[in-house]
Amino acid sequence: MNLVVVGAQWGDEGKGKLIDILSQQVDITVRYQGGNNAGHTVIVGQREYVFHLIPSAILRPSKTCVIGNGVVVDPKALLEEINGLKKRGFSMTNRQLKVSCNAHVVMPYHRIMDQLRETKRTNKIGTTGRGIGPCYSDKIGRMGIRMIDLLNPWVLKAKLEDNLNEKNDIFTKVYGHKRYDFKKIYREYLGYGLRLKSYICDTSLFLNEAIDRKKKVLFEGAQGTFLDVDFGTYPFVTSSNATSAGVCSGTGVPPAKIGKVIAAAKAYTTRVGEGPFPTEFGQEMNDLIRSKGREFGATTGRPRRCGWFDKYISVGSRRDEIIVC
Repeated sequence: MNLVVVGAQWGDEGKGKLIDILSQQVDITVRYQGGNNAGHTVIVGQREYVFHLIPSAILRPSKTCVIGNGVVVDPKALLEEINGLKKRGFSMTNRQLKVSCNAHVVMPYHRIMDQLRETKRTNKIGTTGRGIGPCYSDKIGRMGIRMIDLLNPWVLKAKLEDNLNEKNDIFTKVYGHKRYDFKKIYREYLGYGLRLKSYICDTSLFLNEAIDRKKKVLFEGAQGTFLDVDFGTYPFVTSSNATSAGVCSGTGVPPAKIGKVIAAAKAYTTRVGEGPFPTEFGQEMNDLIRSKGREFGATTGRPRRCGWFDKYISVGSRRDEIIVC
């Protein structure tokens, strides 16, 4: 049976631990949305591993991990994760890790745009500043650069030139920021393409063929239901569908091939960033639970806001089971 694991709250519910346990029972683990603005922490023995893009099942031998087309990929961050795992003894072959050729690429101007937009807001979102929102905006605006484009110098050149023609005007005239140099970004991202080439493939085809061969697949989401761009506490949300609805569009696997959805929750509630939090603790209790639960963001290290368990934890997320971690 193919499984989906989603967060039932604002993320940080312990999905990483649950996914690590369930990955033992499957052949393939797939990340289907978000970017390196999220993190899963897994502790094996005395060693702690923090994952931002690669599914944590990469720690298990003979398992295949997939980064789906619904994920936005910062190639620099991905290479740092790959190299970090290699240094800790993991071989990291293209049989173990596959990256969708259709996944969109986080560019340097996305990160800066993310930070500059936040400075203009009266009601700040509390973004991580990793460029995730602007990258998804370019994807929807049909001007994004995809992983496959990093492998074609002519396509990358044409797309990057078009983007910088617009982006540089926005940076200089709206934000008073410096222009971006085409040649520098072009050379940098061509280099990323060469280093990631062996991992990039049609993951939708790979997954559907694997399922047809009766391979078991685990789909892992980042963030949680209340951060879903459609069903969350909008506008204080992420830029993708963090609920189970994001699986199909984020991987190319149809709903008929998904067997079960598990929603993870924890006995109290946390959220990172701005936005409503009806059950939030007072300062003293907040500090106590944050300390005991080590409630600091895996990606940014920011302290999480803590509150009482909220029974309305499953709005907008189809689920077959809720597991309290």
